[in-house]
Amino acid sequence: MYICGIEIRPEKSAGRTVLQTVLHARNGTNHHENHLTIFQGKIPMIGKFNHVAIVVPDIDVAQVMYRDVLRAKVSGIEDYPDHGVRVVFVELPNTTIELITPLGEDSPVAKFLMRNPDGGIHHICLEVKNIMEVRDRLRAEGVRILGDGEPKTGAHGKPVLFAHPKDFCGTLIEIEEA
Repeated sequence: MYICGIEIRPEKSAGRTVLQTVLHARNGTNHHENHLTIFQGKIPMIGKFNHVAIVVPDIDVAQVMYRDVLRAKVSGIEDYPDHGVRVVFVELPNTTIELITPLGEDSPVAKFLMRNPDGGIHHICLEVKNIMEVRDRLRAEGVRILGDGEPKTGAHGKPVLFAHPKDFCGTLIEIEEA
């Protein structure tokens, strides 16, 4: 059975049920396999869903739409020069939406907006207890961590890392220490 390009094969190992997945990454004609093994009953690495980030072409318009049309509680526009983005936080009862737009031409979301001029979902953020432990475990499983692999302080003032979208079925994953 295949899910997101991942072959899933149930197996028995040392009396435990093992879910062995084989990632098939394609880069031109080069193929490689990376085996991930998840044992039943293991403590999950991730905690709560923190937020979804949506890249918008005009943050002023987006802020008004969420505030006046959807009647959501929205923050003012905040600049994060270290991340190259401007952000409006939309507070919901169960999560947060981050509306983000590039802050300058070198912004990491500028290319996303060039490919998607109307904007769109950029990433989701998941909370973890120990970001360094999770980073090391993800790397050991073959997951690529973007940037230099060292946590940076995110918009919420907490350490964050990003995992490559090609390693998560096309979804950019932000990991934030809770």
